[in-house]
Amino acid sequence: MPEPDDGPAGVLGTIGGTPLVELAKLAPGRHFTTYAKLEAFNPGGSMKDRSALEMLRELIRNGTLVPGRSVVVESSSGNLGIGLAQICAYYGLRFICVVDPRTNRQNIAVMRALGAEVEVVSECDPVTGEYLPVRIRRIRALIARTPGAYWPNQYANPLNPQAHRQTMREILEASPGGIDYLFCATSSCGTLRGCAEYVRDRGLPVTVVAVDAIGSAIFGGVPTSRLIPGHGAAVRPALYRDGLADEVVHVTDLDCVVGCRRLAAREAVLAGGSSGALVAAVDQMADRIPAGARCAVVLPDRGERYLDTIYDDEWVARHFGDVSHLWKEKKSAMKVASC
Repeated sequence: MPEPDDGPAGVLGTIGGTPLVELAKLAPGRHFTTYAKLEAFNPGGSMKDRSALEMLRELIRNGTLVPGRSVVVESSSGNLGIGLAQICAYYGLRFICVVDPRTNRQNIAVMRALGAEVEVVSECDPVTGEYLPVRIRRIRALIARTPGAYWPNQYANPLNPQAHRQTMREILEASPGGIDYLFCATSSCGTLRGCAEYVRDRGLPVTVVAVDAIGSAIFGGVPTSRLIPGHGAAVRPALYRDGLADEVVHVTDLDCVVGCRRLAAREAVLAGGSSGALVAAVDQMADRIPAGARCAVVLPDRGERYLDTIYDDEWVARHFGDVSHLWKEKKSAMKVASC
């Protein structure tokens, strides 16, 4: 069931081309401009749709992946799983996704609604205390016992970052006068690497800022338990390369929560956890960004799947205590600034 030569068919043809909007109300009075690439507008709700399509499309086109025979198997915190489930559903391919208890229930529900089989690992790795190594071991076991199984392996597949060269191209084409700073959240390093390599290959004067989680091992930190799925990694991904980022900013889980709440309150943008990390990172660097600079943040996904975590006051209080004053104060300051 190959796709036409002129591009992906049906709903898959809507992947990419997401809007770039100015975040004019996020921090009124700032001396620089911030634009947001809204990857939630992809049909599966996240930027991972791009990677999923790029990693499968040629194999579908050339007949390597065959409905009724081939089985796609992947590990995901949710978003890539949804992207792959969507593509596999469209082309009639069986899909098994391995997740862990931190994966949002909504993400699992969406994958299952699209026909995916979801396996949840429940034990942490005894060395790192994280789920990712256990998920990878489950993937290898599934591959070994499943005829026709194929693992795209988002953590090492060069087609993952290849997809995000187009993301960077879209940002540059849509931003008036280009951009001076790009902020990317990190996990598999696909977005960071794809965007950074596009910038480097063309010699563009863009400062690339990687935004990682405290407790992530990507940039040499000691892995610790984290709450926000899809941000940071317990093991440095194979896609990582030294020098991809000009700057690295680390943020906490609470920073992510506060950043998301600010996006919703000020810009009416309901975004996922790592989007809040980007807001926090811009705040951390604000004093070092020159007047008149243009910044872009890639907001990876939508926030509806975080309604029972990041946007739920009881969940936040359970994990961080009563911190509601953090966004109430910021919302009040916003009103004063806009008067």
